[in-house]
Amino acid sequence: MPTSHPVLSVVVPMYDEEDVLPIFFERMHPLLDGLGISYEVLVVDDGSRDGTATLLREATGTWPQLRLVRLLRNSGHQAALSAGFRRARGDYLVTIDADLQDPPEAIAELLATAREKDVDVVYGVRSDRSSDSWPKRTTARMYYRLMCRLVGMDIPFDAGDFRLVSRRVVDAVNGLPEDGRVFRLVIPWLGFPSAQVKYVRAERAAGVTKYNWSKMFRLAFDSVTAFSAAPLRLATWLGLLGGLVCGLFVVGALVVKLSGNSVPGWTSTVLAVGIIGAIQLLCLGLLGEYVARLFQSSQRRPQFLVGYDSLEDPGHHSYAEAIDGQSPEQR
Repeated sequence: MPTSHPVLSVVVPMYDEEDVLPIFFERMHPLLDGLGISYEVLVVDDGSRDGTATLLREATGTWPQLRLVRLLRNSGHQAALSAGFRRARGDYLVTIDADLQDPPEAIAELLATAREKDVDVVYGVRSDRSSDSWPKRTTARMYYRLMCRLVGMDIPFDAGDFRLVSRRVVDAVNGLPEDGRVFRLVIPWLGFPSAQVKYVRAERAAGVTKYNWSKMFRLAFDSVTAFSAAPLRLATWLGLLGGLVCGLFVVGALVVKLSGNSVPGWTSTVLAVGIIGAIQLLCLGLLGEYVARLFQSSQRRPQFLVGYDSLEDPGHHSYAEAIDGQSPEQR
């Protein structure tokens, strides 16, 4: 590395991004060289199964500022970001995905905005998401509206994980005791001065997305349970609603009985039992999610494990050779 303390760290989480890497190198390398500042590109390989790690390790020989941090197993996008935050050395840190839907060319504007406005956070906000499908755009807006209502703070709409933060923010995030943090909520919650830079979201440069609907749903669920007790309150209200429904059934049954028009049947019984049973199971499920979080927190297991860092041990060939010797299924 040309310097032990770069001005800018660009953190890029990657998972099976073999196809996009040549385009990533072609666009990112000259762009960052043209900034005229010291920098590092810290790529966190999140346990890729294809040739991503091999291509990155080879590129470190021709791009001195490129730094490869490889996790021992696939730990998830937010965990990979956490690893980048822990190991980045720059005065400023930019997080960007490898698919190039968020344009690297906007990094210069993010940095200039942070310096000119003297802010600690600059969000990249998507002014045009026409490249995304209608369901993805709709669910994204629903997510941000829900988060603003539940968390009780202003969250920039259409701002994903493309942002710039100062060293003060990095240190504050790393000092948080919680695991499983959701960065697009944690960073606004800290309350540092912020600004926005708008850009047009592009099509994916190559390959296919690895962030499927199940992972997006998991992110939304983690966001809610990590930042709000609203689901537990919802369970309380559902319990009250269930009690009210049962009370109405009791009153109805008494009226029918006293009028002498009672007809034996099981419909009302099944309906009442079904409603109450569904509400009870939902409440138990919500309670179980919070108990599970407490259990996982009490275990104090690390969110991720780093197997290789090209900065700390560039001559560590055994691990790199092990990567090269594995088949794509073994990686």
